[in-house]
Amino acid sequence: MKKVFLSLLLLLSAISVSAQKTEYTTVTNIPYYSSAIANTDAYIKERCVLDIYYPKNTKGFATVVWFHGGGLSGGSKELPEGLKDKGFCVVSVNYRLTPKAKAQKCIEDAAAAVAWTFKNIAAYGGDNSLIIVSGHSAGAYLSLMVGLDKKWLKAEGIDANSIAGLIPLSSQTITHFAIRNERGIPETQPIVDEFAPLYHVRPDAPPLLLITGDRELEMLGRYEENAYMMRMMKIAGHKQTTLYELQGFGHGMTEPAFPLVVKEIQRITALKKK
Repeated sequence: MKKVFLSLLLLLSAISVSAQKTEYTTVTNIPYYSSAIANTDAYIKERCVLDIYYPKNTKGFATVVWFHGGGLSGGSKELPEGLKDKGFCVVSVNYRLTPKAKAQKCIEDAAAAVAWTFKNIAAYGGDNSLIIVSGHSAGAYLSLMVGLDKKWLKAEGIDANSIAGLIPLSSQTITHFAIRNERGIPETQPIVDEFAPLYHVRPDAPPLLLITGDRELEMLGRYEENAYMMRMMKIAGHKQTTLYELQGFGHGMTEPAFPLVVKEIQRITALKKK
């Protein structure tokens, strides 16, 4: 009898755990520009869409807006495995690419996608005070530009300081090489102008977690750019800038970086909900 009772308890426990497991759903290819704008340009209509992966029947969750890499000239929206099933929403974004569009349009698109998230995430159950912006490589550059240079989101009616956190993975912090290429500037000549995240260091920016690969294995100067970004943010008076260098990993360091991304999202969420 005791064995039967114990088996019944274990079965009920398993059913309870299964019932409590969060389910996720995905909605794909949502336009983030209005139809009036999208209908003016076939390339906007093709590229300027996003996917949203979110926990069903849940309220008040955090959201990470994720921008893919590819040098601003390639790549497509993706849902990284390392960000799935973690209790938060992932908004995965496509944006226009060079050379078909100027690199500035990539930044405009990134800002429009972040603004869409602020304006719409509550309809899916999300908390728009818990929006984190992240990405890898070119996507990380876009996350820094929209998070640090306030003009891009201001054009969309959003204050960049409403972003709960910035988590760029292996970002350029000088002017992006795609922009330097448009201007005929050699890739080895660093430039810091209005298209460089470094140009926009400020003490009141959202919390910033910079992650790079190993300085000896990364793309040219990538770790050093981020280290300088950390230093200048701190000199500017920013109190929440952190830099991680992932030893033994090169530029494609997303998989070992994702646990750090998840931990930071959880940290920000816990602080916001205190």
